[in-house]
Amino acid sequence: MTEDQMKESSAIDQEPTVPVSAGPDGAERPRRRGGKAAPAELRADCIADSAGGLTFDLSAPEDTHTTWSAALVLRLRGGDGADDEVRLPLGPNGAGRLRAVLPSTVALAEGRWNAYADLGDGQDPRRLQPGVNDLRSLVDRRPLSGIGRLGVRIPYATKFGNLALRSWLRGPHAEAGDILVAPDGLTVSGRLYGAAPAAGARAEARARRAPDSPAAVTVPLTVDGADFTFTLPYEELAGRWERGSEPWDLWLRPAEGARPVRIARLLDDVADKKQVFSYPALPVPAEAGQVRIGPYYTLDNDLAIRVAGPDES
Repeated sequence: MTEDQMKESSAIDQEPTVPVSAGPDGAERPRRRGGKAAPAELRADCIADSAGGLTFDLSAPEDTHTTWSAALVLRLRGGDGADDEVRLPLGPNGAGRLRAVLPSTVALAEGRWNAYADLGDGQDPRRLQPGVNDLRSLVDRRPLSGIGRLGVRIPYATKFGNLALRSWLRGPHAEAGDILVAPDGLTVSGRLYGAAPAAGARAEARARRAPDSPAAVTVPLTVDGADFTFTLPYEELAGRWERGSEPWDLWLRPAEGARPVRIARLLDDVADKKQVFSYPALPVPAEAGQVRIGPYYTLDNDLAIRVAGPDES
């Protein structure tokens, strides 16, 4: 595993485990507090709307009591600022059900947000477990191209079995669509939000080992309104390979002198695309020997290309 991969992996592993204790039979059980069994789990069903809002419906045990101050609490993982916690009013929604709503107008910083329920009973907020997610409205989500800032929130189950949200907040944003992998290069189609392509619009591949280097590999865009297409040949990437496994990040510059925009795929219901979307790495000749080149999505769902030597997997 490379240093970049280790950094990406640590971004999703920083979550406290749920306290457990072993019973006489060796099975793990929730720890007791003050001689009392830990409270029953709270599960939240999530419904997404096409504007980017989320509704949380909690199944509450019969003995659950809430007060006017009850809230669904979202906490940014690794954050410690005043804006790194969001409290959403949590109220009754039928027998044994509680509801909280996260409107699309409430901004969440980019990152991973852990979800808790504060029932207003003086106890610490309780970690929520995932229920049923209805994310159908996210699958074909297509916001207006002129939107100034794009907010995306996707609920998911963490590796510890807890409920969390993956959030992005970007403007402008270059959404990756179809990706065609060929032996001589990569063709990417997509749509630009929050900016209009103009003269000098281009795609840029930047070596992560030198992200601020002006020596990026650039190719022009083919533009149709807000939609774009470009083909990035592999030959120059292979010629710049130095050693090991080298990632190149893909950017889109809407016009000459404009601020570059990271190319990513955010507008669907898949929170972590790296393990879901898989593309082949094809052999490409280079001066130092044959390398393998192929696209992939990072753990932030940004589009990148990896150039790997013959000894790299």
